[in-house]
Amino acid sequence: MTRGGGKTLGKWLTDAVRRLPPGAFAFVMATGIASSAFDLVGQDVISVTLLLLALIGLVLLTIAIVWRVAAYRSDVLRDAGEPTRAFGFFTAVAAVNVVGVRLYTPDAPVATIVLAALSVPLWLLLTYGVPGTLILRDRDSPVSAEVDGSWFLWVVGTQSLATAAAALDEHAGSAVLADTAVALWGIGVMLYVMLATLVTLRLLTTRRDPHKLGPSYWIYMGATAITVLAGSRILALSPDLPVLVATAAFVSGFTYVLWAFGMWWIPLLVVFGVWRHAVRREPVRYESELWSIVFPLGMYSVASMHFGGVAELPVLVGIGEVGTWIAGLAWLVVTAAMVASVRTGRAARSMPVR
Repeated sequence: MTRGGGKTLGKWLTDAVRRLPPGAFAFVMATGIASSAFDLVGQDVISVTLLLLALIGLVLLTIAIVWRVAAYRSDVLRDAGEPTRAFGFFTAVAAVNVVGVRLYTPDAPVATIVLAALSVPLWLLLTYGVPGTLILRDRDSPVSAEVDGSWFLWVVGTQSLATAAAALDEHAGSAVLADTAVALWGIGVMLYVMLATLVTLRLLTTRRDPHKLGPSYWIYMGATAITVLAGSRILALSPDLPVLVATAAFVSGFTYVLWAFGMWWIPLLVVFGVWRHAVRREPVRYESELWSIVFPLGMYSVASMHFGGVAELPVLVGIGEVGTWIAGLAWLVVTAAMVASVRTGRAARSMPVR
């Protein structure tokens, strides 16, 4: 490579890091959960391939985000104070735990333990820092005026930790891990109820803008799905654990209600997409928010198979198996669109996955 070419590559990397959106880890989330879904249906080659891609993405994006924090701290802080972008940072927490749970085996839990432990301080920083910044920062308009589907990433990040804790406890039988998993699941449920109220009111009380009614609203369903997965992981723990004795009936019932609610949401989200592109003529093009469609589809499939197995509801398992292939097709379509947009240099300027 010539010196000029090196400078060009260096400038491209620098610009890419500076523009890196808070929700950049959504690719890892979507790819990791798709790997888990194909693992559950016995498609080992597809599953391992997706896992490798998720691991590569996790490493590269971690390097990039550390670089961005070190070199462009003011940009990061500005994102943290922007309601439509701030919750995107939770994709890092979710990505780490989605990959960690996928790597888990009873004989080799180290990777899962390490990744979960690394995500804990990040989750604590974000779960208090992001809402604290949004509430206390001076602004011209109320924060509620900018609520959107990306806020559900707060739930997704929280429930990813609950899922990791429950997965680690499935063979350990630790009361501490079980208590932690149920506590995090409960926090995630309350966050979901709170945010569902805010987001639904926002949808019902504001004038619709086809650009703003984007794929991020699929995270509404994705947050439901990962809550179902965390609940099913908890129900797989030893029923003799004190926290399960106290909460199993509630966890089981509420998990089924959320599973049904997630299924109810899918047709409505499809209607949103048809309205946006077919009725209001919003151009169909690659935008990084599209990963927020792939992740919920994959997560709902995994959650359905897990919960169906634990609750002995074979119809849920069948839905999850079919959903796996739909999620896989969505992953291929979005990946092809992403590669094409990079190759042609025409990546969409629309708001990224948050």
